[in-house]
Amino acid sequence: MEIFKDINSLKEWRKLQSKKIGLIPTMGALHKGHLSLIRKSKQLCNQTIVSIFVNPIQFNKKKDFNSYPKSIENDINTLISEKVDALFLPTHNSMYPSKYSTFVKEEKVSLGLEGESRPGHFKGVTTIVTKLFNIINPTDAFFGEKDAQQLRVIQRMVIDLNFDINIIPCPIIREKSGLAMSSRNRNLNHADFNNASIIYKGLKLAETALNSGEKSVLNLKKFIKAKINTVKNADVIYVSIANSETLVELNKINSNQILISVAVQFGEVRLIDNITYSFS
Repeated sequence: MEIFKDINSLKEWRKLQSKKIGLIPTMGALHKGHLSLIRKSKQLCNQTIVSIFVNPIQFNKKKDFNSYPKSIENDINTLISEKVDALFLPTHNSMYPSKYSTFVKEEKVSLGLEGESRPGHFKGVTTIVTKLFNIINPTDAFFGEKDAQQLRVIQRMVIDLNFDINIIPCPIIREKSGLAMSSRNRNLNHADFNNASIIYKGLKLAETALNSGEKSVLNLKKFIKAKINTVKNADVIYVSIANSETLVELNKINSNQILISVAVQFGEVRLIDNITYSFS
C-alpha cells in the first residue's frame, strides 16, 4: 500500500492511474462500517484509496475535536490487511495553509438536524470533501448512510458543482445490539456502550408504530423520545422526521419515503442514527 503525506506526490501517483478509482474519505479510528465501504469500492473499482484526516473545521467545539479517537498505526495495519491501494494521510498545514480563506457551503439540505445543532459543521464537511475530490480526482466516492444528512449534502454538492464523481451510499453497519458502528463509540464507557443500543430500539419502535398505521409525527417523536429516555444517561438532542430526499421536516406524513433520525448525548459522546421508512 502506498502512503502519501503530501499532495504533490499523491497527484503524481494519480496521473499514472487511468481506470476507476474509489475514494473513502475518513477521519480514522476505522471500524467495520469503514471496511464495508472499502470492500464495496474494491468490488466496483480498479483501485481504492482511503484518506485519513481529522478535519478541524467541521468541529464546532474544540473539546470534541481534541477527544476524537485516533489510532493511526492500527488503521494503517487494517488498510494493509484490506489490500487498499493507497492511503492519503495529509498534515493540517498541507490542507489548510496559514493564509487559507476559501470555504464551500451548501445552503438547503444542510440547514436542519446536524446543521442546526452543530453550526458550521457542514461548511467544514463540504470544504474538506471538495478538496479531497480535487486532489484525488476519484471516479467514485463511498459514504455511509449512518451520516444520512452528510450523504445528502455531498450528493447535492456533487450535482451543483458539476463533479464527475459517482457517490455510492453504503448501508449502516451495526453491532449485534443494533448500535450503529461509529468511531465515537470508542469513547463510550462500558455501561454507555451497552445502553446506547436504546437509540436503535427507539427508531425501531417508530417503525413498528408506522407499520401499525400510526401517522402522527408528534406521536412518533414522543414514542422515540420516551423509549430512549428509559436509559438514565441518554440525553436526546433531537428527533427528526423528514422527507428522505430534501430533509424538510414533516408536520404530517405526506411523503412516500421518510427519514427518521436522532442525535443522543451519552456523557461526553454524541451519537447519531437513522432509519428510512418507505410507504408502499
